[in-house]
Order: sequence, then structure tokens, then C-alpha cells
Amino acid sequence: MSYRFGSVGEVVKQLESVNYLADERIATIVFLADRLGKPILVEGPAGTGKTELAKALAAITDAELIRLQCYEGLDEAKALYEWNYKKQLLRIQAEQGREETWEQVETDIFSEDFLLERPLLKAIRTTRPSVLLIDEIDKTDFEFEGLLLELLSDFQVSIPELGTIVATTRPLVALTSNNTRELSEALKRRCLYLYLDYPDLEREKAIVLARVPELPETLAGQIVRLVRSIRALELKKAPSISETLDWARTLLHLGLTDLDAGIARDTLSVLLKFNADLEKVAAHLKLPPRPELN
Repeated sequence: MSYRFGSVGEVVKQLESVNYLADERIATIVFLADRLGKPILVEGPAGTGKTELAKALAAITDAELIRLQCYEGLDEAKALYEWNYKKQLLRIQAEQGREETWEQVETDIFSEDFLLERPLLKAIRTTRPSVLLIDEIDKTDFEFEGLLLELLSDFQVSIPELGTIVATTRPLVALTSNNTRELSEALKRRCLYLYLDYPDLEREKAIVLARVPELPETLAGQIVRLVRSIRALELKKAPSISETLDWARTLLHLGLTDLDAGIARDTLSVLLKFNADLEKVAAHLKLPPRPELN
């Protein structure tokens, strides 16, 4: 069996080559997921790089990223497969009056030509390298988790009309969760666990400079220190890493090399998405009010 990575250090270097700065803990889990053939369950606050990790893994392995975005009410038909009922109906109507038994028609309409492939089935049937991202699994219910168990254990799915389909090329699987609910023990047992929190100051600064290389290092340091102080407050939504990057790009586009109170006041809405959070942060930072318009 061929493996994607030769060592933990190789994972670190390859992820760095696509500007995903992983520490040895993250790289070790990725390495073991490849060697053991297990999915990675990545939990943590929103915006800490969980989805980006899957995208980076697809990039460094030259694999197709197959993404299933989860939501409340997601079911088998949208995640795995469904039959093209309209096409089946047309086929049945076309056979009316012909000398074909129902068994013959039924065999025909429940064939590949009438199958609508969804992300989970696509990941099992593809013959090229792939990364399957099951994003925000915590938004689904326990019944949907049950649907995943066969796939994550044996990398196969059962379709009553077609039989059991076994993966010929196993995908690298990443499930992400924002911890909005507790996942089942059965699902967790099938996965390697990785918790991604907000990075420390130096690592976040390195991320900012890697993603926004034109930014002055001094300004990057100011941005990261201020964002970290904001995250320490009790907010409805703390700024994510992606929002830190958006703010860095904003200040770069404004041609700034230094962060002052006025600019912070006028651009905080790039970081914060609730007015109550804006007011709390402005009070915390003692930012001056906007000047009145004449």
C-alpha cells in the first residue's frame, strides 16, 4: 500500500508550501490518518482553520476535494444518492404498450443511467485521489451520523438496488465540527481526533505574513495583538483567523503601515459582525467616537 506522506516533518513542510502553517501536533494526526486509513474529526471554534486544513490536504496531495456541506435536515438523498424519478417516469411511459415485463423495466430504471450521485457516493466511486470534506457535521442529527458509520468504517456504501459499492481508491476524510452539539461515541470511535483552537500570537502573526506577504511585519504584530485582546472579551462572535486576514488586507489596501485608534474604529466591522460586539470592543479599546457630520 502506498502512503501519501513519508514522515511527520514532510507533512509540516508540504502544508507550509500551500501557506497552511501546521504545528507538529496537527501534522502528526494527518500523518497517522494516512497510515491508519482513518478519518480526522477536527473540532474547535469557527474560523480556526478546520475547513482550510482539508483544502490544504487536497492541494498538497494533488487530490480532488469533494465537499459535503452539512445543514439541519440533510438526508441520504442529498448526501449519498437518489434516483432520477423524472427520468424513470419517462422511461416507464415510453415502455407502455411494449412487450416488456415489469421486472425488466424495474431492472432498467434502477441502473446507473438513473442514479444521481451525491458527494459521499462520489468519494467512494472515484478512481482518482480525493479528499472528502464533511463540513460542520454537528449541524446534522444522530440519524445522519448513523448513515456515515458504514462509510467511515469500511469505505463502502450499500445501495439496495445495486448492491455494496466498495472504494477502490480510499479518500482522505476530514470531518469538521464547531461543537454546537455533542457527536456520538460511535462516530468519534471511527476517527482520529484533532482540536484546533486559535493559534498563539507568534503563529497567528506567521499566518498573517504568509497569507498577506506585502504587509509590514510591525503592522502584522499590531493586528494580531489587538485581535487576541478582542477575543478575550465575551462577544457574540469572536474574530476568526480568516477575519484577521481580511482586516490585514483591508489595512494594506488603505496604504497603512501603522495602526491608530481612528483607523481601528473605522474598520472594526471587518472583524466584528454584531453591533453589540462593535460597541463592546470600542469601549474596551477606548476608541474615540466618529466625528459628527455637519
